[in-house]
Amino acid sequence: RDFCLSRGLGDVYKRQFLAPVEGPVIAKFGKQADGRRNDGVNIAAARGTPVRASRAGEVVYAGDALQGYGKLLLVKHAGGWVTAYAHLDRILAQRGDKVARGQTVGVVGTSGGVSAPQLHFEMRKDNKPVNPSGKLAAR
Repeated sequence: RDFCLSRGLGDVYKRQFLAPVEGPVIAKFGKQADGRRNDGVNIAAARGTPVRASRAGEVVYAGDALQGYGKLLLVKHAGGWVTAYAHLDRILAQRGDKVARGQTVGVVGTSGGVSAPQLHFEMRKDNKPVNPSGKLAAR
């Protein structure tokens, strides 16, 4: 099942948030089999696949200083929301840039020590992680 499916939730999420890539979820939100916690989802996609901004906002971080995330982009949105896009091969936006919903902001890669191309995607509301599964409109 592809990650872009949106079922059973209110239209508010479907109108506001877009799936950043399409592909199978390879690591779900929450506690993992190895005991670690995933505050987002990891979605498999081919290296170089465009990563789209899930919602309009402002880039508040673009870099690789946070260990384990590789090349990471954080976008702040209205209403206390932040989305995170990690393991990018290339970042195509800079801190302070305004981005539109659906705008290409990076490309899928393997930065941050992952062994296969993927996007780690997080949604946070008021700095608390929110499970994005089922909350995103198809691209």
